[in-house]
Amino acid sequence: MEPILAKQSVDIKCKIQASILMGNYEFYYAAGRFCALTGQKPELSLQPKELYALLQPLFDTYETNNKQEAYLVKLLKEYKVLEEYHEQMAQLLQMGLNSYES
Repeated sequence: MEPILAKQSVDIKCKIQASILMGNYEFYYAAGRFCALTGQKPELSLQPKELYALLQPLFDTYETNNKQEAYLVKLLKEYKVLEEYHEQMAQLLQMGLNSYES
């Protein structure tokens, strides 16, 4: 899997505010973006359910007027986490964490 494809997919979904997350590759990138927004610094090696558990309490407390950020939260809240984990997911999480850096 090319990590850039998951990144582009999530970015487009947030921009047009359509679709759902399609697998853990997209989930990890989206989670990284959300962590960057909320100031979280998760361990890159977190397994899918552990990462979701870290994010879950933030879903209802995170407030934004930005429609793309709000849609990102919606995507993550509605995602059904899969057990699947590959080393590239840590890279995608890092890409998401770096997505809001200047």
